[in-house]
Amino acid sequence: MSIAAVDTRPVRFNIAQRLAPPAERPLLQLRSTQDDKKKILFVTSELTDLVKTGGLADVSAALPRALGDRHDVRVLIPGYTQVVQCGQPIRIVGSVISHADLPPSRIGRLDMPDGLIIYVVVCPELYERDGLPYGDEHGQDWPDNPVRFARLCMAATDIADGTAGIRWTPDLVHAHDWPTGLTPAYMHWRGLTTPSVFTIHNLAYQGNIDMSLRRSLAIPLEGCGPERMEFYGALSLLKAGIAYANHVTTVSATYAQEITTPEFGCGMEGFLSMKARQGLLTGLLNGIEESWEPRSCSHLVSPFGPNDWSGKDANAAHVRELFGLVEGNGPLFSVVSRLVHQKGIDLTIAVAETIVENGGQLAILGRGDPHIEDEVRRLVERFPGHVGAHIGFNETDARRLFAGSDFLLMPSRYEPCGLSQMYAQRFASLPVAHRTGGLADSIDDGVTGFLFSEATVDSYRGAVERALAVHRNPQLLNAMRCRAMSGGFFWSHAIEPYDRLYQRLLGGRREVSATI
Repeated sequence: MSIAAVDTRPVRFNIAQRLAPPAERPLLQLRSTQDDKKKILFVTSELTDLVKTGGLADVSAALPRALGDRHDVRVLIPGYTQVVQCGQPIRIVGSVISHADLPPSRIGRLDMPDGLIIYVVVCPELYERDGLPYGDEHGQDWPDNPVRFARLCMAATDIADGTAGIRWTPDLVHAHDWPTGLTPAYMHWRGLTTPSVFTIHNLAYQGNIDMSLRRSLAIPLEGCGPERMEFYGALSLLKAGIAYANHVTTVSATYAQEITTPEFGCGMEGFLSMKARQGLLTGLLNGIEESWEPRSCSHLVSPFGPNDWSGKDANAAHVRELFGLVEGNGPLFSVVSRLVHQKGIDLTIAVAETIVENGGQLAILGRGDPHIEDEVRRLVERFPGHVGAHIGFNETDARRLFAGSDFLLMPSRYEPCGLSQMYAQRFASLPVAHRTGGLADSIDDGVTGFLFSEATVDSYRGAVERALAVHRNPQLLNAMRCRAMSGGFFWSHAIEPYDRLYQRLLGGRREVSATI
């Protein structure tokens, strides 16, 4: 895959040509009638309404709702403490028996206020504990995670098989990321003909386990071969989903190509290349919810719209006060991110001096690795009044940062899809991002943001300098803001390829074109 070199020359665009308003999008035609609707089960380990650690939760909450006009989509999730104590009643509607070391469990039904139906695997000994979905409050993985998530996958299989006691059987099962990877495998081993889709949200998290756990998790010997779950002498729950699903998707077209290469394939590039050659791997870009509307978002200090920047200025003033930054009219850069190596926070720390020297300021919101958090604190001490940070996260501050900043920094070393760049563009904050994964697919370089081609300080600094040059040209800055805000990233547009994929699988075709 060829990548153009970064151009650090002063920005000169033909505004009329490059930043003209996009053609008006036709309204989506929702073809499905009540009789056409298919029953689809989403299987996930997190969902924003109830428990969230990352973007998987956002997709798991938004995509089923967006598809709701076309299909009867329901979600299956473990009964974590956060779920059973969410304040909504959970009614027991079924049960599943034990398999190997997977204990028997009950199936509860939770009806969300907007009508989304969530099935809950109620198993207190596995799920009701203090901490996060995958580990304790110190970030240590639960040692019984293989059993915990195998139990979720087997419950999904029982529901698909009609043996869970609930009066609803899916026509298709869509499993998400490594915690649900055994779902297509269990369905295959049981002989079910129900089609399955498996989505890779982040290939770096693979759920690798010791081969000795095979019997404990009810994995037959046939599942342990190199074309199935075996991964360098271990078993991979993620690979199980890739191997046994009728179709594999990931969350952007560029990432679907990247993961077939050694640089991004995390050791599975050969296996994924085979799937791509078979037409069984597709990249489908995620979307965002309709609530990302700056003219009506209740989180903002002041609403605003294209060419009416007084509200954006009010949010910027709030951000400066909140983060201890001095008053000013210089460019305001933001970071809203997990503070981990993948996100390139070290690169941002390295270019912070360039921002400050050019009259800019930087506000950072996020949490992550303790040593990176410490580096961020030291950066604040180095540039008091010009760099501010809050270690933590809350939705209101994040939205105000997007709304108040001129630029969002996303130097991710890899980014399967990314949602922050979409949020930022909707709120007229131009992303400065590494040309990788979903960032490459959702940012138009020089039109709705700035892309750089190498995950290095020099390449990144060149893009930051381009952003600074645009800020010195208010006409160009406002034109780019307007174009960024017009981006069609809502799920109402993003669901079309999912619907086509489902319809083809439900039509009986096991092989689906990679050009969906």
